[in-house]
Formats: sequence, structure tokens, C-alpha cells
Amino acid sequence: MAGSTGNDKSAPPPLPEPLAVPVADSHTHLDMQTGTVEEALAKAAAVGVTTVVQVGCDLAGSRWAAETAARHEAVHAAVALHPNEAPRIVLGDPDGWSRQGARRPGGTEALDVALDEIAALAELPQVRGIGETGLDYFRTAPEGVAAQTYSFRRHIDIAKRCGKALVIHDRDAHDDVLRVLAEEGAPDVVVFHCYSGDAAMARVCADAGYYLSFAGNMTFKNAQPLRDALAVAPLDRVLVETDAPFLTPAPFRGRPNAPYLIPVTLRAMAAVRGLGEDELAAAVAANTARAFGY
Repeated sequence: MAGSTGNDKSAPPPLPEPLAVPVADSHTHLDMQTGTVEEALAKAAAVGVTTVVQVGCDLAGSRWAAETAARHEAVHAAVALHPNEAPRIVLGDPDGWSRQGARRPGGTEALDVALDEIAALAELPQVRGIGETGLDYFRTAPEGVAAQTYSFRRHIDIAKRCGKALVIHDRDAHDDVLRVLAEEGAPDVVVFHCYSGDAAMARVCADAGYYLSFAGNMTFKNAQPLRDALAVAPLDRVLVETDAPFLTPAPFRGRPNAPYLIPVTLRAMAAVRGLGEDELAAAVAANTARAFGY
């Protein structure tokens, strides 16, 4: 692709038109994106994305999230072990696909040590959420479900103890995620990050008072169930996110995502809801601040 421009999948998309009403990216991974934190925040602020929630997926990432939020007023942190991280700690990761290289099994003792550190990070004032945690049956084999479920239950307890939002990763595990939340008793604030259910599940979440955060995949052609869910979600429970560098919205799918692309997704969401973008942006901004307590 050398010398290519418009079709270069490695090239960052152009800056969209700025939003008139500032909003927050409720879920991003600045540590997985190119460039500096300062550059990412400046590009985002230039288009009206003035706040980001930096989300940890493992111990190193959670420490980094807390440190970065302490240095930048525009950044809030969420800390957790990703659902796919718990089985790696317990059972090992011989293939080394998890960014940290091949790893040896540590058993439940190692998982408890890691969760204790997450609980300590959770008490920091710049940490506004416990996540992303939950269940993921897409990447984890059946033998990893027990470790995932145990970790999810511990994270629910941590969120309740520190009074902070629980940020849920739910992939191919809707029924079990809702069941575990019910069994443990959900925290006061629950955010379904990158909401992946349908309209029926959205109604269940609405009845429970959960927040639903929509990412760039709601713009994909095959994502009608997500748009149907957005259409029925209570306006005071809707958030927007990038999950950057993943899930870049159309028409830039496959290229690097970043917080500055929030306006693309938000405008698509406004069209689904039949709202002006300013009205939706105002609601999303208020919802995100309420959910994460800033």
C-alpha cells in the first residue's frame, strides 16, 4: 500500500466537523493507540471531545490508566482485569497473543493477588470506574469460564465497596452477564460498554437502570440490532464511546480509531434517535458525568 492515500488502512481518518456541545468518550484505550496522550487529547478537544475514560484491561494497563488520569484533568480512569485476562492468569497463555508474551499458569492464587491490586487502585480518586470486566465467550474456551466468572464476581464486589461505576464487557454472554449481576446484586451504576445486545435486552437493562454505551460498530451495515437497541434505550442512559483503537465507525472501518472520531458515531446515533446532534450530545455529556461521578 506504499504511496496510497485514501485507501490506506493504516492512515488515520480525517478530523470530523467539531461538535457544538462537548462530549466525553466513555471508553478508550490510549495506551494501545499511536502518538502521545497529549496529541490524542488535543485532537479530541479540537472536535468537541473534551473528556475521556481510559480503561485498563490488565494490571499494567490499569496502573497506566490511574497514572495517566492523575496527570491529565481530561482523563478519568477505569481499572480491571479484562474477562480474557482472568483465564490467562489462572491457566497461562502459551500462545502469547495477549500482548504480554507467553505466560505460565498461576492458579487462583495469582488471580486473587491481581484482584487485590485492582481493589487497591479502585480507591484512588482519579479512578472513576471498575472495568472492563464481565464475560467473553468469544475468545475464551469453556475451561476458562470459571476463572472469568469468579473474576467478574470479585469486580462487582469491588465496585460496590468503593461506590464506583461497573464497566461491563459482554461478548456472546448476555444471559450469564445479566444472571451474575442479579445474583451478586448490581452496583448503583452499571455501564454496558460497547453494547452488543438487541432491543429486548436493552429493555431489560433499562428496567434495571443500567447505562448502554454505543461504539462505532453501531454504524456497520450488519448492526441493525444495535440500532434497534439504541432506538428503545432511555435517553438518560445512553453513552457514546470509541473503544479505540478498535471499532472505527463507517466510513472509516478498518482504519485506526481514536477519541477524535466520537462525532462520527454520535451523529449516526442522533439519526437513529431522530434527534439533533446538539440535543443528543448534551444528554450524553450529562449521562457520562453522572455515571462516572465527575
